[in-house]
Amino acid sequence: MKYSIDNIAAAAREIINQAGAAKVFLFHGDMGAGKTTLIKELCKVLGTDENISSPTFSIVNEYRIPKGKIYHFDFYRLKNQAEGMDMGCEEYFYSGEYCFIEWPEKIPDLLPDTYLDITISIIAVDTREIHINKK
Repeated sequence: MKYSIDNIAAAAREIINQAGAAKVFLFHGDMGAGKTTLIKELCKVLGTDENISSPTFSIVNEYRIPKGKIYHFDFYRLKNQAEGMDMGCEEYFYSGEYCFIEWPEKIPDLLPDTYLDITISIIAVDTREIHINKK
């Protein structure tokens, strides 16, 4: 699926539709590919009106939605998987709430068995391509 910033809301709705019952989403892409921007739009589609920001320094942000919560992780700054385990990330992943995970490659052994794998590629300055795989 290709999208531009002009139709990011439609892309987010399509991702939620494709996700079905999946609530753990892994986001892959280069720095600046738009992972956080897409996550902001997914949060809006799910019904939060909170200010969405990257949890680069806090590691995890929590947002309320009408039917629960969204946990937004950014593991970019983790030095090793032990830091992820120490923060209790597995408890979040198995909570039944939405978990949006940036830089999941930093914690490969801590990830659940089932998730939606999303890769964002930069096509042009304002165009991205998204590949989605359910696992």
